[in-house]
Amino acid sequence: MSADALPVPIRVLTVDDHPMVRDGIIALIDRQSDMAVVGEAVDGAEAIARFRELDPDIVLMDVQMPGMSGLEAIEAIRRIAPDARILVLTTYPGDAQAIRAMRAGAAGYLLKNCIRRELLDAIRSVHAGRRAISPDVAHDLAVHALVDPLTEREVAVLRLVAEGHANKQIGWRLDLSTDTIKAHLKTIFAKLGVDDRTHAVTVATRRGYLDR
Repeated sequence: MSADALPVPIRVLTVDDHPMVRDGIIALIDRQSDMAVVGEAVDGAEAIARFRELDPDIVLMDVQMPGMSGLEAIEAIRRIAPDARILVLTTYPGDAQAIRAMRAGAAGYLLKNCIRRELLDAIRSVHAGRRAISPDVAHDLAVHALVDPLTEREVAVLRLVAEGHANKQIGWRLDLSTDTIKAHLKTIFAKLGVDDRTHAVTVATRRGYLDR
């Protein structure tokens, strides 16, 4: 490369089911000399196809989309390319959701309300092999780091609580005794730091354990 040659830009694929979000990201990135949007996708399945076609350096991935979710797409892309660098952009600040995204293979987790302030630096960080996490999410991760997460069974119980089912109905649906459901709820309350079912659902939703 000659001294006057321009560096190769970071090639970005943006995945979001909202056109206005994609347009905003493209407008922001297009003003940068060191990066360029090379493609768009509206859901997880299209993201996988576009990744295969374009082989981007960075994938910006929404989490909640119709059809295949962002988390499923992350797992699929990482199976295709284990070194793929994926940065989640989401409206959901929950630490549990962030942990699921990281376990699926995401290298970063940003909130959409921070895009203008954090996105460009996050893209550069992830491209350089580092992680990028919004400060609010990082704070929640630190706060809950020493607390045991909810198990899959506990989340299943709480999801039925959120749907308005009584303990007896939950036990019937999960093939568990009412006493076992009560024991699960006691553990759930302790892990979430709450005293009742309504507060448990509220906190679990905020932290990303329950689908919104």
